[in-house]
Amino acid sequence: MEYPSRVDSSQTSPSAHLVSLFNTAFQAHQAGQLEAAGPFYREALAIDPTHVDALHYYGVLQHQLGDHESAARLISAALRIDRNNAACWSNRGLAAAALGHQEEAMICYDQALRLQPDFADARNNFGVALQAQGALEVAIEQYRLALSAEPAFVDAYLNLGTALAKLGRYDEALACYRSASSLDPHLAEVHFNAGNAYNAQGRHTEAIASFEQALALRPQYAEAHINLGSLIGKLGDYAGAESQYRRAVALKPNPTNLVCLGGSLGAQGRLDEEEGFYRHALELDPHYADAHQNLAWLLLKRGDYKQGWAEFAKRWRKSDYEAIAVPGVAEWRGEPLQGRRLLLVGEQGFGDHFQFLRYVRVLEQLGATVDICVREPLLPLVERIPGVHRAFSGKPDGQYDFWVPMMSVPSCVGTELSTIPAEVPYLFAEQTKIKAWRKRVDAAGKSKRKVGLVWAGSPTFGNDRYRSMTLADLNVLSELENVAWFPLQKGIAHDQLAGAPDAFRTHDFTADLKSFDDTAALIMNLDLVIAVDTGVAHLAAALGKPVWVLLPANSDWRWLEARNDTPWYPEMKLFRQTLLGDWATVVNRVSEELRSGSL
Repeated sequence: MEYPSRVDSSQTSPSAHLVSLFNTAFQAHQAGQLEAAGPFYREALAIDPTHVDALHYYGVLQHQLGDHESAARLISAALRIDRNNAACWSNRGLAAAALGHQEEAMICYDQALRLQPDFADARNNFGVALQAQGALEVAIEQYRLALSAEPAFVDAYLNLGTALAKLGRYDEALACYRSASSLDPHLAEVHFNAGNAYNAQGRHTEAIASFEQALALRPQYAEAHINLGSLIGKLGDYAGAESQYRRAVALKPNPTNLVCLGGSLGAQGRLDEEEGFYRHALELDPHYADAHQNLAWLLLKRGDYKQGWAEFAKRWRKSDYEAIAVPGVAEWRGEPLQGRRLLLVGEQGFGDHFQFLRYVRVLEQLGATVDICVREPLLPLVERIPGVHRAFSGKPDGQYDFWVPMMSVPSCVGTELSTIPAEVPYLFAEQTKIKAWRKRVDAAGKSKRKVGLVWAGSPTFGNDRYRSMTLADLNVLSELENVAWFPLQKGIAHDQLAGAPDAFRTHDFTADLKSFDDTAALIMNLDLVIAVDTGVAHLAAALGKPVWVLLPANSDWRWLEARNDTPWYPEMKLFRQTLLGDWATVVNRVSEELRSGSL
């Protein structure tokens, strides 16, 4: 917002009283006393309705108070009298932007810059409007021009940093924030933005310090509480996250903050407490997708599939839905399928795919011709599923009567705990690959049980700190003499094998596991797979193999509560923590069962 240091009211030849009224209003306005300034502006305009500066800055005041319609009307009136006022054009652009009229805002900024090319505030505002439309490179140019005109322009540094961060240019963004901080060390937004940039780089220590500095400067900064809570929650400190979220909710009890708080409680296993926050969020915004999704997970974990699937059907954020929706084709919501062509579209992680591919058979039995669109690594396995007419990756190129997201099928067919289609196998490995693995696996010894082992999932998963373990946590299993171990672990966690006991390293064939198809073929030659909650656990179970899954105390919705079995896979056994982070007790139980000869 642009203010002059001195106001010239001579263009209307006003009386001394009018000058006094306007100057009193303007001085109060500059001092931030908005409510006090308003009556003096109104009295000045009652005397002279054509007073340009009174119209202009009373409009600015209305904009600051949130009445953008009145702001636009007042500033437009000023411009009808004086069309050569660059500050007036720039502030009219701010009012237009606040009303969502971005094109109009940019016209106003352009006009201001035609009148005054070195007008830093207008350059900055123009950059903000361009950035709102996704024109980041052009916005960056405007911010740099603003800084050329006014090198100490803190807001321009902040906005430039934000635009650079959106382009992934985090080091450059951080340099902007350092410049802004040198100009104004007490500006909380600088440290907040720096925290976001550090977090995006994975520099968690610096990110936490930046968020904490933002909060030291402004304890009521709700967004900083949320982002700090989200970061420390991701690092496994759910209690600390809860504390930050509670402060944010006290300041701003909006749907986003309420859902964050509920999620932190759920991550601690406090299911009864979390529900109320999702319900409250939905009272405020009945269409808030994250609240529907988290509430769905809670209900499904309790086994309330009727309500749970109904909530899960409302899980979509607009951008996520549009990314998989099939234009021109109706989404299937349970209509008769006899004689219809249906496209089943995969979603979420590989484990979710493996779990829900079982519904191909259900859809075929309902009379549909089923095509399926999934991520390319899954195609060889998916093509062998009975009932799949065609499997592909990429954009649909056929004519369909309906399409449906894979994980929406249970709600469409009314799946209850007692009606889960649990017939296995429904995935099948390639026979030639199974035979190729057989000789290598049999070489481990005919008398030993052959057990696959997975100890970690993707580190990008939200609860990975607790759902994964280290290979060292399983060392007691290496002492079992009647077991031959076959690591199935891929990714960075595979490096832990380097220092592992020989029993875990002897049959490490993971270098030859180039695809899920290869992994499936190896699994078919094993007697058992022991895994944490990862896609391989679902793959092995869908192949019909016995699987033991090691679960954290805050386990996923699909494993229900307090059960050592699952209605999703008849050959699966669950080993649960009773204390979050305590794998030793779980591993000892697994060891005892293996010693007893149990599968």
